[in-house]
Amino acid sequence: GGGVGGGGDSRTNSGKQRRAWNDGTAVKGRMLDELDVAKRHGVSSGDDDAVVDVVDASDLDFDLDFDTTGGDDDELEFTDTTRDDAAGGAKSAVGGVWSFFQGLAGNRVLTRADVAPALEQLREHLVAKNVANEIAESVCDSVAANLDGKTMASMTTVARTVRASVEAALTRVLTPKRTIDVLRDVRAVRDEGVRPYVIVFVGVNGVGKSTSLSKIAAWLMQNQHKVLIAACDTFRAGAVEQLKVHAERLQVDLFERGYSKDAAMVAAEAIRQARENGTDVVLVDTAGRMQDNTPLMKSLAKLVSVNKPDLILFVGEALVGNEAVDQLSKFNSALVDHAPPTDTSPRCIDACFLTKFDCVDDKVGAAVSLAYTTGQPIAFVGTGQHYSDLKRLSVATVVRTLLSGQT
Repeated sequence: GGGVGGGGDSRTNSGKQRRAWNDGTAVKGRMLDELDVAKRHGVSSGDDDAVVDVVDASDLDFDLDFDTTGGDDDELEFTDTTRDDAAGGAKSAVGGVWSFFQGLAGNRVLTRADVAPALEQLREHLVAKNVANEIAESVCDSVAANLDGKTMASMTTVARTVRASVEAALTRVLTPKRTIDVLRDVRAVRDEGVRPYVIVFVGVNGVGKSTSLSKIAAWLMQNQHKVLIAACDTFRAGAVEQLKVHAERLQVDLFERGYSKDAAMVAAEAIRQARENGTDVVLVDTAGRMQDNTPLMKSLAKLVSVNKPDLILFVGEALVGNEAVDQLSKFNSALVDHAPPTDTSPRCIDACFLTKFDCVDDKVGAAVSLAYTTGQPIAFVGTGQHYSDLKRLSVATVVRTLLSGQT
């Protein structure tokens, strides 16, 4: 079952004090270390679970809008290069991408030949930020189409046109063919009143599945859903204890049967208990495994086949770049190849959760490539180690980042 703890967001800039636990004792950093059973016994987590601040789910503030327009924070500041600098020279104050297009401002009608050199530089710039070459070329074609035959009086006009073109092209790539609306789907299943909504988290070792699962748990709780976490990593030492720490902090129920058990049967038992208790969502943690580990992939395929989850989330690191594309593709193949013979319609991964997205700096192109190459939507990104550091991928933010910085 769940633990006894809760807590307030302890980030110093929030102006909040650490929330007291049931006995009135404020939670200290040292106490969090004591809570971590795996750490206390010298067990390596194999995950990105550094100490996560104690959080009260009622205090969480999530930004989960799929934003294709961008607010003030997503707006680039453009400098009008028709104004020379103080020395009267022709050097522009605009750097990075915009320097490619400086020569295009003026009163002449632009042609494809005029914009070709700038677009080649833009393509190289995008590839340097981990955007696959095929996507980069598609973006450049979109920009060319919007500049061809136009007159751009100022650099500000050029920059806004280029940004709009890039945003339109990337929106087409990043907007999934089918949408993943977890809250809507959870409500639909709950309203049927027959069973809980089930999410299975899969991925290689050390990408942050436990933390990602806990962030989703906190978000669901904030949206008034009753959650059960199922500890189905029965392989890695310390995995169950790690989830216990998260469950205690979030005050959410945990179902576990220890180690060396059949993960598929543990998940089935957890789902059965959730159904009996009127739980809305079951979040199933699975053992981290490399995509070529046949025994563990067979175990995962069995878990999926037996329990028929509503959503299979692939958790991958934004930091590994295009390697995540290979990982996801091989997971999909393994799920199909190792499905039990009785399963005539093997499941594949439904969506992606990219962790450590706050650490990728300007190399966000891998996210674009992942969505484009696999056709799987990026449902969530993790942007830190607080439970509330959970976001949807904002197209406007991706565009801003891709078009920023020097090449």
